[in-house]
Amino acid sequence: MFRLRRQVYCDNNATTMVAPVVRKKMNRVLRNNFGNPSSLYKVARSSAAVLEESRLTVARAINADPAEVFFTGSATEANNSILKGVGELFFPERKKIIASPIEHASVMGALDYLAGKGFSIVYLPVDGMGRVAPVELERLIDEDTFLVCCMLANNETGVTQDIRSLSTKAHRHGALMMSDCVQALGKIPVDVRQMDLDYASFSAHKIHGPKGVGALYVREGAPFTPFIHGGHQESGLRAGTEGIHNIAGFAAACDGIEVSLGKAGAIAELKRAFIKGLTGIKPDIVVNSPFDSCLPNTISITFPGVSNAVFMAMLDFHGIAVSAGSACNTGDDKPSHVLKAIGLTDEQARQTIRFSFGAATRELDIRYILRVIGDYFSGRIPPVDAVSPTHLDENFLLDERTYILDVRFWYDRKLIKGLPNSNEIPFFTFNKHLGHVPHDRNILVVCQMGYNAPVVAYALKSKRYRNVGFLMTGLIGWKICYPELYRKMAGQNIRKAGESSR
Repeated sequence: MFRLRRQVYCDNNATTMVAPVVRKKMNRVLRNNFGNPSSLYKVARSSAAVLEESRLTVARAINADPAEVFFTGSATEANNSILKGVGELFFPERKKIIASPIEHASVMGALDYLAGKGFSIVYLPVDGMGRVAPVELERLIDEDTFLVCCMLANNETGVTQDIRSLSTKAHRHGALMMSDCVQALGKIPVDVRQMDLDYASFSAHKIHGPKGVGALYVREGAPFTPFIHGGHQESGLRAGTEGIHNIAGFAAACDGIEVSLGKAGAIAELKRAFIKGLTGIKPDIVVNSPFDSCLPNTISITFPGVSNAVFMAMLDFHGIAVSAGSACNTGDDKPSHVLKAIGLTDEQARQTIRFSFGAATRELDIRYILRVIGDYFSGRIPPVDAVSPTHLDENFLLDERTYILDVRFWYDRKLIKGLPNSNEIPFFTFNKHLGHVPHDRNILVVCQMGYNAPVVAYALKSKRYRNVGFLMTGLIGWKICYPELYRKMAGQNIRKAGESSR
């Protein structure tokens, strides 16, 4: 029997729940090891011991020497440190970096920055599943190339790469090799020696550790210069007092990697059963994740004709947490660069959902998700109304039967003015202000881009609000559709939460 509503977390590629053993370890360190590990007295020495024991544990998890592991505030920092630090050492004598086009945003952003500084960034072509062909590297690499960059496992589709082949070709031509290994750790074996890497990045919160701590691997003898200056910590390569409790939590999470790897087969079977079930419900789905050379837990699915914003909101209403395949809550509404690189159109990217299972995912969870999705496509789950921005003309905006609920964040409001006569309630606190939302009016929920509004619309439906809709493409879409009306009316008669209505 199904419970009426389950809580099913299927976004483990975004972050994972902190393991109980990790929490206990961190609490002990917070309680007993508060000293600064750079000092010499007893309390400090105990913190330094925790730091070095943790370094040994993390190094062992990736088959590195402890002297090759340096702790950072995140994998994003580690990626920036590699790209900008190594680039500084070679520029301007050598300017070329070859990278895959499906890298994490922290890599892509750093590469864009370097391109603006005069570096030449060349992207390897990928096939329809996002796989890099090592032979393509042979075609593109030359004497100006100092670094090759390719992630081990992609965070959106789960595709994995033959890093060893890429490393061999890079080194043969005198280039260095880096790999973002964040998504791979704990899901597939990671061995920096076997892959012959010069640099690699890792993150604790992807393996049931805490947020706010990452690791940087620098092969002994590989050139490197500090990205953050101002202290001698981490052998002079990363300034700033180490967060001992977070680092200890990272190490405790690494202790559980072998157990996680042992569960990979069972998770892969759930993945196969899930895809089979989805195909039975909606035969025209497109699976963007390969069955081989892929993480066992990751599935990227395109649902033709279905907005991922609306679909995610519906799943969230039923307790199912997933991610979209296209960028959320950004100012430009660009579709995922990963999905574009593998050949999806903008429209297809905005119809794509990522499910990423974890060790806690069970067969009953899969059955529940499939039941909810089946009910949605069969019409047994009533949808909320999606309102096109073309409908929001002056007559609509002045209609007193309409109650406009603006759930944007404060920083969004600085970029774009709100609809006239709208009522502002922040997205994360709208539940506190539901008493001010009338039941006898037509409610239109708006956000910046159309991703958060469906979530609120479904929540209002659950509270027995009958006439609820949301603005497709958000205020950005309305501003583009009605630029003159935006200049004439936007920002007028705006009310904050709790203020009296007209």
